Amino acid sequence: MRSKPALLKLPPELDGQLWFHRGAGQVRSMHRHLEPEFNLVTRGRATYLLGQGRYDLAPHSLIWLFPAQEHVLVRESPDFEMWIGVFKPALVRRLATGPGDKTLLEESPPGRYSRLLAAEESRRLQKLFSRIEAVRNESNHFNAGIAHVLLDTWKAFLEAKDIPTGDVHPAVEKTAQIIRAETEALSMEALAEGAGLSAAHLSRLFKEQTGISLMDFRSRSRIDRFFSIYGNGREKKILQAALEAGFGSYAQFHRIFKKVTGRGPQAYRRGIVKS
Repeated sequence: MRSKPALLKLPPELDGQLWFHRGAGQVRSMHRHLEPEFNLVTRGRATYLLGQGRYDLAPHSLIWLFPAQEHVLVRESPDFEMWIGVFKPALVRRLATGPGDKTLLEESPPGRYSRLLAAEESRRLQKLFSRIEAVRNESNHFNAGIAHVLLDTWKAFLEAKDIPTGDVHPAVEKTAQIIRAETEALSMEALAEGAGLSAAHLSRLFKEQTGISLMDFRSRSRIDRFFSIYGNGREKKILQAALEAGFGSYAQFHRIFKKVTGRGPQAYRRGIVKS
């Protein structure tokens, strides 16, 4: 039987906590807590096991974790680094008042809550976190800052398109935009032609500059599109939503869904129906 989520031991005078984590290779156990949490990766790679799902993290990945979601960070690379923010439930209830903020109040919202930020947006948030973390001993200033961090980081997540911009090769940005917009799968040759590079060059460049392979990026983009179409499962059947998301068959969808999330679509459906 799973234990109930508990409150973290945060200083009573603070509305949350913010700190910089460097991979230490220690063994951890699955856990969950009542405070919503975000992680923003700045360097290296790691994997999150999240309930029955999985997230592979790369630089500029932003992930949100919710109270009912058991999670553990595994397979940290030696150079892995990230910012971590947690927020007391009272602060979240006070601030999450807009239509797009209601998800922050849920215990385990359906869908995936990991996106790749543009590099310049990721660096902007990192500078904000550094400024706020520096005034941790001044509770009034810190609490004002941590409220700003909550809303600003959530807004950055909602606006993220998983399309790297700024300091990446234009062909990488263009390819990401094509993949995010496609409703039918284009061949690797067609993507390369659109980018003006050979297929091998584009594939290598995309992995170097985003931290994930082009095929993995496409898989994640289609799964994100599926979640958006399927919603809470009351409007559409799984197969209908999968086909609308750009998958050619249920078998293809099932294979990619399990690879990306770590569980099958029927297990996912049972989870959101129960919730």
